[in-house]
Amino acid sequence: MAVVVMTAALPVSAQVIPQPQTIIPASPQLAAKSWILMDANSGHVLAEHNADQRLPPASLTKLMTAFLVERELDRGTIDFDDMVSVSEKAWRTGGSKMFIEVGTQVSVEDLLHGIIIVSGNDASVAMAEHLAGGEGPFADLMNQHAARLGMNNTNFENATGLPGENHYSSARDMALLAQHIINDYPEHYATYAERTFSFGGIDQPNRNRLLWRDPSVDGLKTGWTSEAGYGLVASAERDGMRLISVVMGANSEEGRAQETQKLLSYGFRFYETMNLYERGAVLATPRLWGGERNEVRIGVDKEVYMTLPRNRNEELRARLNMNNDLNAPISMGDNVGTLEVVMGDEVVGERDLVALESVEEGGLFKRLIDQVRRFFSGLLSNFFD
Repeated sequence: MAVVVMTAALPVSAQVIPQPQTIIPASPQLAAKSWILMDANSGHVLAEHNADQRLPPASLTKLMTAFLVERELDRGTIDFDDMVSVSEKAWRTGGSKMFIEVGTQVSVEDLLHGIIIVSGNDASVAMAEHLAGGEGPFADLMNQHAARLGMNNTNFENATGLPGENHYSSARDMALLAQHIINDYPEHYATYAERTFSFGGIDQPNRNRLLWRDPSVDGLKTGWTSEAGYGLVASAERDGMRLISVVMGANSEEGRAQETQKLLSYGFRFYETMNLYERGAVLATPRLWGGERNEVRIGVDKEVYMTLPRNRNEELRARLNMNNDLNAPISMGDNVGTLEVVMGDEVVGERDLVALESVEEGGLFKRLIDQVRRFFSGLLSNFFD
């Protein structure tokens, strides 16, 4: 199989007048046990410390609870207007509450708000029972989805984050989960920015102080237990760049807000994220042998984002490594090589190259003609080599 290496033009928006390079300082050191800063679109990690350490997540757990509710809403298995019966177990669950009453029915919409905004343990248990028949089976679902998302240092025992002997997660895993919440179900994300929630005549504030201090912050979730300390998963968007920060094991409620602000400020000050290619962008049309057509469109089947130090984008080049001996039939989505984004001599990103269309095998005469052409093409290639 021959492999051809070629370059592809980057979008015009990526080709700018060179500017002085930004000097990138070391990432800030925080008063916390673990932290990470990630770009929500590219997944690039800008700063981390003990990001894979297994720690009690406290109410950060409820991000997975909310994620599964949003997933079922998206699939159409439940609806915002569905009514959920409140069990005695849900009503008796200690810690932070939405203050639902045993024996009543509460809508899915109110319970989801109660989980996200006021960290209701009672709401979390009620939804777990509604979706899976009990908190134990729901925790099993949580773990299955954690594995699916690549959360390799996570195990859930409950839907609330109340202490459990084998209940843990990591900063990196929480950032991955937040990335999926933001990107997979954007229609529900606005709830994470709401500052207050009122239910049953009781008004409660969102405990994420940054929602009041920084207009670019619009989520996601706080957590606290005496064992876990203070945690905060936050996200902010400025000038089209969205960052996710996770701080676990901070010393105080104020501390987690301040340390998170340090991470976000660092990321926005020294980095930028570029959308290099839209989903479906055609990057090449290589020769296809034996097909009903002689060429096939090759490109990317998802948007390509790159996060880079500021003012380095003029150094970017795109390199296509692909099979130069493609044969029909070929199906849309077939992997035909890789796209490498190169800065200087360093590969800073890699994505699959795929066929953007299907091409059926040509008729007998077409295949015979292509065999002859291919033979002589090979002879010429060997001669000039």
